[in-house]
Amino acid sequence: MARHVRFHETGGPDVLKIEHVQTPEPGAGEVRIRARALGLNRAESMYRSGRYVIEPQFPATMGYEAAGVVDAVGAQVQGLKVGDSVSVVPAFMFDQYGLYGDLVLAPARAVVKNPEGLSWESAAATWMAYTTAWGALVDIADLGEGDVVVLGAASSSVGLAAIDIARSLGATPIALTRTEEKAHELIQAGAQHVLQIGVHDLEKEILALTDGKGARVVFDPVTGADFESLVKATSKDGIVFIYGALSHDATPIPVMHVLAKHITIRGYEFIEVTANDQKLSQAIKFITDGIAAGHFKAKIARVFPFEQIVDATRFLESNAQFGKVVVTID
Repeated sequence: MARHVRFHETGGPDVLKIEHVQTPEPGAGEVRIRARALGLNRAESMYRSGRYVIEPQFPATMGYEAAGVVDAVGAQVQGLKVGDSVSVVPAFMFDQYGLYGDLVLAPARAVVKNPEGLSWESAAATWMAYTTAWGALVDIADLGEGDVVVLGAASSSVGLAAIDIARSLGATPIALTRTEEKAHELIQAGAQHVLQIGVHDLEKEILALTDGKGARVVFDPVTGADFESLVKATSKDGIVFIYGALSHDATPIPVMHVLAKHITIRGYEFIEVTANDQKLSQAIKFITDGIAAGHFKAKIARVFPFEQIVDATRFLESNAQFGKVVVTID
């Protein structure tokens, strides 16, 4: 038998239950992984609470990131064998696969052999964050030397990965946060400038930091009332990515600024990368090379045991974390 985290109704973290289920058998193109660590994501909380892009079908499971050992291999799988140390790139939706469990299935195309020396916790904390940031900043925006990128919710795992990627490309990351404590941590994490929401005038400060030109790229998972200031602080021909909606407030758009400066405002999802074999391969190489070069290292906020999945989820949703929340399985 396997242990999977499932829920039978939408709601808060308390609806999550660890249940015994039949050990899943891998089909064609699938592998079974004995998971040793799980990475938690905001998308999972949104799915569980009924606010995601797909609706859960009960009993539902979820989970985009896991690291562990290949336990079984299905037909037509090449390049992977039992005993391989691997992690999973989120290249599927929750109604296809869910990784919250000790014995889980994943599509072989989404399974990556871990670089030498990478811990289970770091492996489980890497792929969602760095793949999401790569798709927007590298593949679409072609971020490079001299560019300025503004990062909303910069203390999140994706925001921190975006700081690493920006610096590796010679770009200047401006990090946004709500707390003074996280502002200090963001400087230590590599942000060249940090602005505190509610304290700084975002438009004024970003324009000052860019000699009046504005940032060429904005990467924002929040939207809400501050979004207008970010658009106003975007450069001519700049691009503003929306990859989340953490704020529940209305999101004003300064239309005249968009028209006058030819700004692109673009919705973005990680699945744009992971559903495309070529882009997925490019992202994996970029991230693996960055890990090997020492440029990329996932920041882990806190580690919980599997039995405390509810507490881990509460911590994720508290917004107190700096980096990734990870769950380990003995």
